[in-house]
Amino acid sequence: MRIFLTVNLAWNIVNFRMGIVRALLDAGHDVSVLAPGDGAGLAAVGVRHIPLEMDAKGLNPLSGVALTAQMTRYFRAERPDVVLSWTIKNNIFGAMAARRAGVPFIPNVSGLGTAFLSGGALQFVAQTLYRRAFRPLETVFFQNAEDRDLFTERRLVQAKQAQLLPGSGIDLTRFSSAPMPDTAPSFLMVARLLRDKGVVEFAEAAKNIRVRHPEATFKLLGALDADNRSAIPEALLREWEAEGIIDYLGTASDVRPHIAQAHCVVLPSYREGAPRTLIEAAAMGRPVIATDVPGCRAVVERGQTGLLCEVRSGESLADACAQFIDMPPEARAAMGRAGRARMESHYDEKIVVQAYLDAIDRALS
Repeated sequence: MRIFLTVNLAWNIVNFRMGIVRALLDAGHDVSVLAPGDGAGLAAVGVRHIPLEMDAKGLNPLSGVALTAQMTRYFRAERPDVVLSWTIKNNIFGAMAARRAGVPFIPNVSGLGTAFLSGGALQFVAQTLYRRAFRPLETVFFQNAEDRDLFTERRLVQAKQAQLLPGSGIDLTRFSSAPMPDTAPSFLMVARLLRDKGVVEFAEAAKNIRVRHPEATFKLLGALDADNRSAIPEALLREWEAEGIIDYLGTASDVRPHIAQAHCVVLPSYREGAPRTLIEAAAMGRPVIATDVPGCRAVVERGQTGLLCEVRSGESLADACAQFIDMPPEARAAMGRAGRARMESHYDEKIVVQAYLDAIDRALS
């Protein structure tokens, strides 16, 4: 079969979806990725990259018209047997384009986005677009039960369409368990530098904790995203660095060495689909601290694989960090082992790959 994958940045496929790509290639299928970006890493595994012109920011219906038309042209010209999709714009406008072209389409709702959660007219537009785009589809994947239930309750999809996945799955060989470092407590946050990810709360917690535990370190790994409406200003980041409360690590093509050097991985996000950073951390045997919100609480087993804190509260996050620091080393190690075991039983990427193969069979039948 000819199978298209579409997403808002080709990098997303290379870093998060290669398990699915490898399974499709091993089955003898022809795989192409329709996405913005340079597609580095795709050609090396035999995947064709087709550049897609799109603005990943916002949910302007007018720009969506142009994107739908562009994707329709590609689908009609290339005639893929099925299209797999991730990220908001590709899901919505790709589904509309696939319907026009008569191509089966399988989206994955990996997060709801600011537009969906903002309330008012913007939320109404987002819900209307989702309902229209997803109505004819056989399968719509969700990464946590709360997002799935929200879509079914608001009648954006029917219950029979909605299928639950354990995030994107995780390559448990690549993200293998690593021994705890023999250093002072180190907390790592891996995320784009957005307010919605809880970066401000992370800095507030770091400032609080370092008064009581000056030996503790708080490291931040992720890209500055100046174009996003909730982006952290670079001046504020430099201020945190100057105060000595945050160590900013910039970006990295491989997060594993940074996770291995941390005792605990933190994600105080306001809402998630199935947060990759928590899944990767747990797979490597690291306890996690996250907010008690949809997505995060689906991954974290409170008190067993990590700790949960209140959303939008630097004080609550600081209390959780202090609780972690007070834990004896053997308790931290046990929490890390429990996280690894949970990833092995619930989040192995083989589960996700099989779910996609089954969904493709349903779509083509």
